Amino acid sequence: MATVPAAKDKYRSFLDDEADNVQWRHGGPPTYDDVNQLFEQGRTKEWEEGSLEEIVQNAIKTWEMELSHKVRLQDFKSINHEKFKLIVNGREGLKGEEALKMGSYNALLKNSLPKEFQYYKADEESFESSHEAFRSAFPRGFAWEVIHVYSGPPLIAFKFRHWDEQVDEGLKVEEVEVYYDPAELFGGLLKAPPLSISSSPTHHASACPFHSSP
Repeated sequence: MATVPAAKDKYRSFLDDEADNVQWRHGGPPTYDDVNQLFEQGRTKEWEEGSLEEIVQNAIKTWEMELSHKVRLQDFKSINHEKFKLIVNGREGLKGEEALKMGSYNALLKNSLPKEFQYYKADEESFESSHEAFRSAFPRGFAWEVIHVYSGPPLIAFKFRHWDEQVDEGLKVEEVEVYYDPAELFGGLLKAPPLSISSSPTHHASACPFHSSP
């Protein structure tokens, strides 16, 4: 009996491209079936196909997938390798290799609060431990949607939302800037009852206009 190929992910590019030539962190491409279902069930917006909002939403999902699951920066197709920086809350930008080594969670959640007030101590976590912590907290994945796009290329500014049902204790990106309060985010996650949690920070992505759960 012939093997039916797996359906391509509707929201992430490059997930199946050149799979044999890409070094994946867990041995192969991730599967996002669960988090895609969570996204479709809980999203507040359903953008028209081909709209700027849909393009931005899928581009960021693709970038996050590559940052979380590809081992080598040379395998990334969602960024401009020469110009890429990840900037969070106005801090000095991380270049591609730095962001890849640190991991998305540690890069985004690092803050300057005194240690005794930090719910999450990014400096004490590795790439692997940070992802394991979030996999444990959000077993179905951490769904993500674009709420509003304020401006289009070359400087894209947008608002987004992250959520899950339960918690326990052709764009080439050049820069990603995120502004939000990590203490406020974790205060809600740790103190709230196990109900729907959402966060709506503002995200800025400077990009070329042309261009899971694990």
